[in-house]
Amino acid sequence: MTTTATPTAASPVKSRSTLQIAMRRLRRHKAAMISLAVIILLILMAIFASLLAPYDPNTQDLSGIYAPPNAQHLLGQDDLGRDLLSRIIYGSRVSLMVGFSVAIISILIGTLMGLLAGFFGGRTDTVISRFIEFMLSLPTLPLLLVISGLFISTDAPFIANLRDSLGATASVFIIITIFSVFGWMGTARLVRGEVLRMKNLEYVDAARALGASNNRIMWRHLVPNLFAIIIVQATLDVGSAILGEAALSFLGFGIQPPVSTWGNMLSNAQEVVLQYPWIPLYPGLAILITVLAFNFLGDGLRDAFDPKSRL
Repeated sequence: MTTTATPTAASPVKSRSTLQIAMRRLRRHKAAMISLAVIILLILMAIFASLLAPYDPNTQDLSGIYAPPNAQHLLGQDDLGRDLLSRIIYGSRVSLMVGFSVAIISILIGTLMGLLAGFFGGRTDTVISRFIEFMLSLPTLPLLLVISGLFISTDAPFIANLRDSLGATASVFIIITIFSVFGWMGTARLVRGEVLRMKNLEYVDAARALGASNNRIMWRHLVPNLFAIIIVQATLDVGSAILGEAALSFLGFGIQPPVSTWGNMLSNAQEVVLQYPWIPLYPGLAILITVLAFNFLGDGLRDAFDPKSRL
């Protein structure tokens, strides 16, 4: 008597989404994971600055001008006797707020403009593309210096009232606005190119055949598939905004005292860099570490979302 084996049902294989695959690949990117940890620590430092800072960042001690690092002031004191460690901790708030705000606004504007240009094409694409090219052709740094200086020093009633209403943070909002206006074009070009590729794919044709409107196709089908390039571009925009703010503040056209930023700390130290090298060293390191962390995270995300990557 022969027996036949009863076939057993194969166990179902759980499929992973694109996001799950990307996150799994990202965890293998050591530089990106270290950078992510650094960014989380910086965010926590900014949130809890009032608890972590040993002194008020604006408290002056004229008896300790240019004091070197010691037990009471771990990183030393500046030209007004203010504690450098406290000013660096509070400066992280400004740098991260500028970086994240500029990145979010630039991504929103760039995604919208690129989506409209790539999806509708024709005259819409021509107008938006020419406008993008015009914005990219402008001498950005001189314009940033002129516009920032105008807002900081002008006595025009509207600008003066705006400065008075915002108080010490007026220059922060001005810098965010300026960098957002001049920072969305790269995202727009990336989104436009990707939309031009995706709008002719089969799932878009199927949605259109089922009667989906243009708005539904754009926001329900195309935008979710732009997530990868948007999140990568956002991390790079954060680093660029932080570096740009530091450069403007260093030149004296950025965020103005008494607000503590890493850029104006460098500006205050440029005349004593040889006599007291620790004064510019620590804010410079803070800028370097922060920008590198966001750039490495952006590289890791780009590799994680790239199906051709070897991660």
